[in-house]
This record gives sequence, C-alpha cells and structure tokens, in this order.
Amino acid sequence: MRIHCKVVVIAVCFGVFLLLYFWGGNAADDPLLKEVGEEPEEDSSSSQSPSQLEHNVVAKFRRKSPAGVGVRPEEPLKGRKQGRPISRGASVNAKSKPRSNVARPVTRRTKAEDVMHLAVVACGNRLNETLTMVKSALLFSLKKIKFHIFAEDPLALQFKERLNQWPHSVAAKFQYRIYSISFSVGNADEWKKLFKPCAAQRLFLPVILKDVDSLLYVDTDVLFLRPMDDIWNLLKSFNRTQLAAMAPEHEVPKIGWYSRFARHPFYGVTGVNSGVMLMNLTRIRSTLFKNSMIPTGLSWEDLLHPLYQKYKNHITWGDQDLLNIIFHYNPERLFIFPCQWNYRPDHCMYGSNCKGAEEEGVSILHGNRGVYHDDKQPAFKVVYDAIHDFPFEDNMFQSLFYPIQTKFLETVNTLCGRIPQVFLKQIEKTMRKVFEDKVVRHVRPHK
Repeated sequence: MRIHCKVVVIAVCFGVFLLLYFWGGNAADDPLLKEVGEEPEEDSSSSQSPSQLEHNVVAKFRRKSPAGVGVRPEEPLKGRKQGRPISRGASVNAKSKPRSNVARPVTRRTKAEDVMHLAVVACGNRLNETLTMVKSALLFSLKKIKFHIFAEDPLALQFKERLNQWPHSVAAKFQYRIYSISFSVGNADEWKKLFKPCAAQRLFLPVILKDVDSLLYVDTDVLFLRPMDDIWNLLKSFNRTQLAAMAPEHEVPKIGWYSRFARHPFYGVTGVNSGVMLMNLTRIRSTLFKNSMIPTGLSWEDLLHPLYQKYKNHITWGDQDLLNIIFHYNPERLFIFPCQWNYRPDHCMYGSNCKGAEEEGVSILHGNRGVYHDDKQPAFKVVYDAIHDFPFEDNMFQSLFYPIQTKFLETVNTLCGRIPQVFLKQIEKTMRKVFEDKVVRHVRPHK
C-alpha cells in the first residue's frame, strides 16, 4: 500500500512538472511576451520622466519592423540627425550653381510625384514677363511647382528679391532655384547668341538637371490659363519611345514657315514650336539619337555641338531649328499635343486656324512677336496686363476675369479679338473651378 501511494505521488509530481514545462515553453513563444522580455525587467518606471517613458515606448515599437508601428520613413523623429531640408535655393549641379539662398524653408517633405518641375530661361529685360508667367502658373495649379530659373547675373538677385516678397499663402505652393547660364559643350558665347539671348540654354536642361526626371519648359512670354497639372498629365500619354512633347509650328502648311522657307530638315509637315516643351529627361539622357552625321546614334549631349556646327549657316530660329532637325530623324520620340497648349498670334492673325482652341478655349497663351508689349495684337496684351496687375489673394472673378472680359470688348475689331470665346472660355472654366474649390466647398452646410 505504501509502495502504491509512493508511485501515485511520484506520477502526480511528474505530471505537474511536465505541465509547467510545456506551459513555460509556449509562453516563451508568445510574441507579446517575447517583446516584453527582450530587455531585462528593471522596474525603473517610477524614476523615469514622462518624456523618457515615451522615448522608450517609441524605440521599442520601432525595433519591431523598419516600416511598422511608430515613425513613418518619410517623417523622421524630430531631433534625429537629418540632411538639410529642401529649400528654394539649394544647388543641384556643380556646373551651374544656383545663387539663391533659402527663400522660405520647406518644413515638410513633399513626395516627388506631387511636385511639378517648370524651367524658364530669362535674359535681358525679361524679369517682369517671367514673373508674370510664374504668377499665372501658381494662380491655377493644384500641385506644388518647383521652378528652375536660368538667368543672367544681373537678374538673379532681382528674381530672388521679388519672389520672396510674395504672400506666404502663395509661397507655400512653390519652390525655386536660380542657375547661372552655362553650356557644357561648344563655345558659350556662340550658344548665347543663337537666335535670342540665352535661348539655347533649354537644349542643355537634360545635362544640367540630372536629378530631375520630367520637366515642362516654357518661354518667358507664356501664360497659363488653366492648371499646369493638365499639361503635366500628358506625360502619362507618352508611349514607350516618346520622350518629349511639343505643338505644331503651324496648322496650315500653306502659311507655315518651315514648309515654305526652311533650308534644313524639320519635323513632320509644318515643324514644331519649342516655346512649350514637355520632357522626360530620364529618357532623353538614356537615348541614342539617330542623325545624319554618323551611322550610329549619339547621346543628347554628344549630339548638340556637331549638329550645330553642321547646320549653323542654315538655321533661322536657333535652338528650335535644332530640335526640329533632331526629331526629323527621330519622329517616334516625339508626342504632339494640340495647338491650344501653345496658342500664338499665328493662330488668329491670318484667320482662326486652331480648332482645338475654338472648341475648348486657349489652355496656354504664347505671346511671341512681342505682342504683350505693343498694340499689334491687343487681345494678347489684355490677358497679359490683367494677370500682371492682379493682386494675389483678391477675388479672381472681380479682379481678374471681369477686367479681361471688359477690356476684350475693345479688341473685337482686331484680327485676334474678334473671337473672344477662344481667349475667355478656358480661363472662365478654370476660375469657376477654383471658386468652387475655395469657396463653395467651405460654405457648404455640415450634415
């Protein structure tokens, strides 16, 4: 009997031991208990300050996984050592150093896909014209814009001073960098004198802006009458081979300059106008371009100087002619957008010949031939003056659209003013949308 009792006691003890053993093993595998047990338990919470406790808790969660609970990768903790914040005056290229300092620091990192890049080249007396272009882009655009401004030395400080005076509500919508005029190949003085002062700089944008993927280049005499976002979205329409987009130089071959007078190859039937040029810079930098000089392709940078040397005695419109020659031999690389995205006096001074503008209105107004500053085409001047004089943060309908509409009545007897709907349709549509987004949405009663 005693032996039997001893066997039972031993069996019970052994069973309890096994139960404790298995329970302890499972507990060690529990992720919650493992997390708590990763560090020695020292009951020091009573001696720690609230900020120390918060730091320990955050650190514990951050160890869980690099992108798990805690701090998002794009929003590091304050106090952690970081690189310099994005600023409007930082440099991106050693050859062409920007000279502006931080205008207004950007305190929150912006995703790359949420920023549109716009480049412009300004020389001579183009300060006010360039600022009016920048202003038109900011008035209607939705995404943030980074402006890459290439300017002669005397203009650089003036750009910085004027841009930094704009209201904070406007400054929050853009960044800018100012670059010296520079050319990576050939004779700089020769490039500067090609067609208009500094216009050839646009040819070197893929070489200088190495960190920029895509870019919209515009001449200083361009005005946006709808959000820049809309033309930026045309990048998504490129097929696998296309790397740039422009509008035709003319719609009617019989009155086109290239089709009548060009002494060099050009794109298509009427050539293209480079005053508004959308570019995928990454594709341009990685492409070998067919040409008439050697049987193999050349990179963009290697192509520019020999192409100029071959055709310099045959070109009239400088860098635009060189672009036409390049895409004559590489037509599959070019996307053509309609004329309302680069509407010029040529589209109305010989009779209306831009069907897209007649149907949808002008999207981007290009006042070449100096029409913003003389009385030859007052319809263009009316739009320019209204945007130039518009005070930021004023009511757009009262201080911008109505002055344009009223003054347009004085131009109805001119060649371009006789079709006011072409100039007014798109800008009225854009302003209504801005009004709805900024006003109607905010006064709508809460449910």
